[in-house]
Amino acid sequence: MDLQPQAYEKIKQLLARGVDIPNPATLDIGDEVNIDQIAEKGVKIYPGCRIYGAKTVISPGCKLGYEGPVTIDNCQLGEKVELKGGFFSKSVFLEKANMGLGGHVREGSILEEEAGGAHCVGLKQTILFPFVTLGSLINFCDCLMAGGTSRSNHSEVGSSYIHFNFTPDADKSTPSLLGDVPRGVMLKEPPIFLGGQGGIIGPVRLGYGNVVAAGSVLRQNYTGDGRLIFTAAPADSVRDFVTAHYPGLRRIVENNILYLANLAALEAWYANVRRPFLEARPFGSLLYAGALEQIGAARKERIKRLKAMAQKAAAAGRERAFAAAEARQELHDRMDYLAGLFSGQLPDEPPNVRMSCDAFLAAFEKAAGNRQAAYIETIQSLPADVTFKGSSWLNTLVDAFCDRAQKALPALGVFGN
Repeated sequence: MDLQPQAYEKIKQLLARGVDIPNPATLDIGDEVNIDQIAEKGVKIYPGCRIYGAKTVISPGCKLGYEGPVTIDNCQLGEKVELKGGFFSKSVFLEKANMGLGGHVREGSILEEEAGGAHCVGLKQTILFPFVTLGSLINFCDCLMAGGTSRSNHSEVGSSYIHFNFTPDADKSTPSLLGDVPRGVMLKEPPIFLGGQGGIIGPVRLGYGNVVAAGSVLRQNYTGDGRLIFTAAPADSVRDFVTAHYPGLRRIVENNILYLANLAALEAWYANVRRPFLEARPFGSLLYAGALEQIGAARKERIKRLKAMAQKAAAAGRERAFAAAEARQELHDRMDYLAGLFSGQLPDEPPNVRMSCDAFLAAFEKAAGNRQAAYIETIQSLPADVTFKGSSWLNTLVDAFCDRAQKALPALGVFGN
């Protein structure tokens, strides 16, 4: 093999441990890669793959590169993950997650159990709950999608779909919340369907059970459940473009705050519920650490983008005497507070949050029994009253964050009537 000596030794050790590498001479493996974090059982690495990153984890049953070369860099792969071709960096893929040829998945992304996409799917700062399925030729960055109860009843995004996450003002304060965390983690909600050749102009919120007709482009929230949504193309219009106008500033800020609050709820769910399930699996502690790292990366990204928009909005308000100049300046001045608020656990947690958490965890422990190693089956089998307690706890946490943001932004009037 025409390889660097250290890479040659790593590949030899992988082969000796039983990793299936049909053409070892085509594999590039970084000096920093810890081969003790690559499982021995059932792993197959097809020709042309590249494995980099000290944090990379490859669990039993993973298959890399069946349809084309795969590059992974500091990704954590759970059991039976299949990455069939593409580039994958600083992302987490839980059990049986999968991506087809031409996948491009970057920082801040988590694909939970059996979530995945077909060919040519681009993700960054994207979180997909179990079973969520993306078609082909999709750009779906900066959003969280939940919904669905099983592999046969899952949320789906049709082919040629775009989440528009970059504005003419060069903003990316555009995260969309499709479903939510408090209800979504319970795996009891009806799926969301986004018809092909459509799009979302973020930030948007969408309720469960909604079906969006093919070709529709969403420009506003549809928070109700069980709707069939058609959107018409805008009428022909030409007018002056005003930079940093932000006519929907309050909605943008509300959606960003809700997204951040849902990330906090997801982090709490991982810490209090997910952790023992993950740690019962091979490399589970590393998968758990990787998931928390990507949730943290998602939070930092959202705060960074919201702060950048707030600076532009405040400057424009001062220079051009826009309406709501006071609210724009308030948002700018309170960004450090908001960044601190969402930097980790809720400071001075209200008693009702802890009480609702404890009530759920007690009921959950009783209902889960000895099935702690089978996460999906355990969550699916929870009685309705336990599911309700879990969603209530996480909703209480989301509400606590939003209440504090509301008090910090009185002039903007977020979450007001």
